[in-house]
Amino acid sequence: MAVIGGGASGVLTAINLLVRSDDPGLEVVVHEASGIVGRGVAYGTNDQRHLLNVRARHMSAFPDAPSDLLDWALRTGRSSDPQGFLPRADYAIYLQDRLADVADDRLRIRAGRVLDVVPTATGFEVVTERSSSSADAVVLCHGNQPPRPLATADGAVVPDAPWHVANPWELARLRTLPADARVIVVGTGLTGIDTAITLLEDGPERHVTLVSRNGLLPKPHVGQAHTAWVTKVPDDAATADDIAAAVAEECRAAAERGVGWRAVVDGLRPLTQELWRRLPIAERRRFLEVHARDWEVRRHRMAPEIALRLQGYRYDDRLAVHAGSLHAVEDLGGRCRVTTNPGHEPVEVDAVVNCTGPLADVRRSADPLLRALVARGTVAPDPLALGIDATVDGAVVGADGRVVDGLFVVGPPRKGTLWESTAIPEIRGQAAQVASAVVARASRGVVAN
Repeated sequence: MAVIGGGASGVLTAINLLVRSDDPGLEVVVHEASGIVGRGVAYGTNDQRHLLNVRARHMSAFPDAPSDLLDWALRTGRSSDPQGFLPRADYAIYLQDRLADVADDRLRIRAGRVLDVVPTATGFEVVTERSSSSADAVVLCHGNQPPRPLATADGAVVPDAPWHVANPWELARLRTLPADARVIVVGTGLTGIDTAITLLEDGPERHVTLVSRNGLLPKPHVGQAHTAWVTKVPDDAATADDIAAAVAEECRAAAERGVGWRAVVDGLRPLTQELWRRLPIAERRRFLEVHARDWEVRRHRMAPEIALRLQGYRYDDRLAVHAGSLHAVEDLGGRCRVTTNPGHEPVEVDAVVNCTGPLADVRRSADPLLRALVARGTVAPDPLALGIDATVDGAVVGADGRVVDGLFVVGPPRKGTLWESTAIPEIRGQAAQVASAVVARASRGVVAN
């Protein structure tokens, strides 16, 4: 069994494969380009100020053992506050420890980038930079792609220049900027916030401007309320606007009873995937165009301590948040001149950082594996190009519209099918489901066509 990717999705899939099978002949091979598992994009940061955006009590690797992360934190001398928000780097260590707990001689970790997964008569050939190997089944766990390239209002791609930080997780690039640097961060989501924290905390004279089309920051978590809310959406809510109206009505009803909107959003979580699947493609597109950002800033909230830091930066006039875009960018060599809106005065800055969010359309990916899979038709984008086309239970659907026998996907690439597919509570469920399917398939002796 081959698991492609060693981030959270890959580690949770490997754990489930090992614990769900007692077959001594099973071999689980995790292919991770860096050779270090557990990190991925989400937890690969080495900045301890980057926190999880979900409370620790909801982040266990195992849905049937909700206190597992808290128990681990207590044993390892970390905060075991169930309402707290652990550093994301610590969560990577937790995943590594959990994999080590179940690892035996059936587990292999192979460093090196996977270049292709080729269907064969008996399964798949996994081609890496150094070698190739066979696998009966493959689970794609490649996570989020780097951000889509930045472009100005006229469609011109921002040049590859010393001042252009195309990948916000290259923290070394951020840390080499001048202590008094002025930086524009394009994107006001959680990644943009983490970038601002690294820049501002490391350089007390720095100034950061966060820019996005709507200028909305994620809402903060607040002190944990003890009042839950069971959110209801009528069965006849058949459009994106219907669902948005129903949720707004739930928020009003909750407010009348002294319950905040956060409880309504959290109460909707068990229904979100079902509601997404209920919508026809045209209505899903309507949701993306009209309602998605408003949902995202409430659904994916930031830790309270992060919100307080941002408030302090803004009070000290070191952080600004604007609605706008890169209207024009002029390369000045070591710096650049940026105009964020028509008619606004251009400003000279030391860096522009791309925090626009992961590239979702696999047809535009620079990843050699995805390029090869798309070119062959082994994988295809979902109808909205939010990830890989797949069935509800994670089987990959090829360009011909048929399920690719023995090929599965876990994690963010299933966003187009499920919408909710990027957080640990959803990923751990997917990992268990796909691992069960792979183990059952192996026990039946199924061989790919």
